[in-house]
Amino acid sequence: MLIRVRTNAGLWRVNNLDEQTSTPSDILTEIATLRPNVVYEQPLSSDPACTSPLEPNATLSDQNLRHGSMIHCRVDASTCATCDSADDASMSATDGASSSSQQQQQQQKTQQNSRRVIASDGSIQLVPVDDAHSKSAQHGFRDGMLPLRDMKMQWTLQEFVDMDNQFVFKIQPQKDRWVGEGGVSLDQKSADGFQRYLRNFAFQRHRFGLLYGRFIDEDEDETMEDVKKPTVSTGTTLTGETVVQNIDDMDTSNNDTSTPAKKKKNKKVIVEAIYEPPQQCDPSTPEGYILLDDPLESHVETIAQNLNLRRVGWIFGHPPREDGFQLSSSEILTAAELQLEDADGVEETPFVTVKVTQNKGKVGEEGGGDVSFEAFQVSRQCMAMVAEGALEVGEEPGLCYVSKTFTALQEGKESKTVENSFFLTVVPIVQHASEVFVSEFPGANREHDGREQSHGEMKRQLEKSGTAGWTFIDLLADFNLLIYLCKYLDVETDLAKICESIVDRDVPLNEGHKLIIASMAGLDGNY
Repeated sequence: MLIRVRTNAGLWRVNNLDEQTSTPSDILTEIATLRPNVVYEQPLSSDPACTSPLEPNATLSDQNLRHGSMIHCRVDASTCATCDSADDASMSATDGASSSSQQQQQQQKTQQNSRRVIASDGSIQLVPVDDAHSKSAQHGFRDGMLPLRDMKMQWTLQEFVDMDNQFVFKIQPQKDRWVGEGGVSLDQKSADGFQRYLRNFAFQRHRFGLLYGRFIDEDEDETMEDVKKPTVSTGTTLTGETVVQNIDDMDTSNNDTSTPAKKKKNKKVIVEAIYEPPQQCDPSTPEGYILLDDPLESHVETIAQNLNLRRVGWIFGHPPREDGFQLSSSEILTAAELQLEDADGVEETPFVTVKVTQNKGKVGEEGGGDVSFEAFQVSRQCMAMVAEGALEVGEEPGLCYVSKTFTALQEGKESKTVENSFFLTVVPIVQHASEVFVSEFPGANREHDGREQSHGEMKRQLEKSGTAGWTFIDLLADFNLLIYLCKYLDVETDLAKICESIVDRDVPLNEGHKLIIASMAGLDGNY
C-alpha cells in the first residue's frame, strides 16, 4: 500500500504499508529511514490546513485511508535532507555517538543530497533532492530500488514475477467517463471573469483556479433543455461572452421538446464559483506558474462548506498552442493529483479539469481570437501511475515520460513515453446563471488588474441594494466577497451566520452583521 504525504517541502511517497495493520506512526517510521532529521511543525493530518490530525495508533483503514490516499503535514524544510541509506539514518539519529570526522562526513552527504533555496522570508534553506538512492539504483531490482537479496534472501519464480508485475502498466485508454451527459456546468459570470483577466495579458500568461460547486445525481427525466446552452461566437471580438466547446459530445439534433429523451442517471458537476489562490507567473516552469502559500486556505474551505459547496474541479488558462495535444504533461499530473486527493485514492470521482485558452488565428477569421472552455478528466490508470510516481514531466509537453523504475507497455511494446491523449476523457461542458450566487466582486490574488479587492469595490457592489430588485443578502452571496470579508470578520461565528442566511433566504441576516458590513463599505442611507 502507498500513502502520499504532501508537505511544504514537497510530495513524499511512503510504501510498504498495510491498510489493516499500519498506522500513522508507521508512516513516520518509514519517512525517518530516508529523512531522519525531519522536524514536524504540524502533525500528519487529513486536511491541507492540518486541523484534523490523524490518530497515531489507529490503523489506516479505520481512518478511511486507502492505497494512493493523500495526507498532509508541515515540516521545517531545512531538516528534510535525505540520507543515502537506512544505515546513514540510524547513524545520524544517535546523539553523541559519532566522532567529529563522522559528523563532517554525514554533513557532506546531507549537502550532496540537498539543494539551497531562498524561502519567502528571504532565508536560505536546504531542501531534499530526488536522487537519494542513486547508489543502490546501480544494482537494484529496478532503478531506485534495493537489490533483490537486500529485500529477501530467497525468491521463487512466481514471487519474482508478482513483484515485477507491480511495476508494469499496460497502457489503455479509458472509454467510460465518470460524469454523465450533463457534464460540467459553469456559472457564466464566474467563467467570464476568469477569461477576462486572461485577456488582459492577451492569453500569454498561465493561471490556476479552483472550482467550487456541487456534484448532483442527474434525474432520469431531466433533459438538456433545462440547462442554458451556449452559442459559439464567430464574431471578431468577445465582449463578455464565453465560448464553450465540447458541445458536439451532446445530442442537440432533436429539436422536438415534446418527447424529451431520458438520460442515464449519473453525476453532474455544477460550478458556482472560482477561487484563484496566491500564485506567481513563471514561464520557466512546466506549469507556467508557481503556487504560493495561501494563508486563507482553511478559511476558503470553511466558507465553502457553510455554503454547501465543495471543490469539484480546477481550471487553468494558457496561451494558444500548436495542434497536437490538449493538456501538457504537467497539467496531466496536476489533474491526476487533484483527482486522487478528491477521491482519497485511486477511485472513481466526478472531479473535473477545465482549460481556457484563446483559439489560434487572426480576429475575423473563423474562430480566430475566440475564447474556448473545454473539460476533461484523467483516467483511473493515470491516477494509479501518478500515485505510484510512475509518470514524469519531460522535454516534450505532449508526452508523459515513464519513470525508470516502471515499465509502460503500449500494444505489447515497451514505451518510455505515453501520449497525453491516452489518459484523457472528454467531458461535455455547458453554462448556467446561478440562482443563488453572484460573481460581481473582483477575483482574489490578481495583479495588474483594473479592479482589486477593496472596501471601495465592496461599496460599489452593496450600494446596489434596493435597486433593480437586488437585496442586501443577494449581493452578499458572492464567494470572493465572502473570502475578502473573512480578513475582517470571524469565519467560525460571523461568516457562518451570514452563510446560513445566504443558503436559506428564510433566515434573516442579523442586523448587527448588516450594520458592520455596511459601515466597512462606507454605505449611507438605505441598504
